[in-house]
Amino acid sequence: MNFCSHCGSARMEFRVPEGDNRPRYVCPDCDTIHYTNPKIVTGCLPVWENKVLLAQRAISPRLGYWNVPSGYMENGETVEQGAAREVWEETLARVRHLTLHAVFSIPHINQVYIHFLAELDTPDFGVGEESLAVRLFSEEEVPWGEIAFTSSVFTLKHFFSDRRQGRREVHMGVMERS
Repeated sequence: MNFCSHCGSARMEFRVPEGDNRPRYVCPDCDTIHYTNPKIVTGCLPVWENKVLLAQRAISPRLGYWNVPSGYMENGETVEQGAAREVWEETLARVRHLTLHAVFSIPHINQVYIHFLAELDTPDFGVGEESLAVRLFSEEEVPWGEIAFTSSVFTLKHFFSDRRQGRREVHMGVMERS
């Protein structure tokens, strides 16, 4: 951080503020503490009959790889609204009955993924502006070597495992720095 967004000072310090326990950006001119917190990525695995809807990414990172429709949460929306919005933006599909499925933390890049399961309203979907292709996959058809992110692999594997075992659980995962 180079400038204080409160007063415009260019003299930012990275230090532990009084009464805190970790370093933060602090403006020595106006004493404003600038907190930086993890980004929330919200997404949804749409299900139709025995298949899941995945989108092939048209943007970086991982251009051309398949993904659970997901993206950064926007201000003013709930995680469920964000997940449904991401499905629409990437697949032109509408979902209903969202239920929490997975929370996946990646502390070293300050991200938390919150993935839901949902039913497709109808089997109508299309290619959104952030996608190259959109397709329903059975477990056997999922292109496992072409899944964009570890969070999507985590979500998919737990979905199919839960389905085989006739259960529905919320799964917690962490990607440690390698």
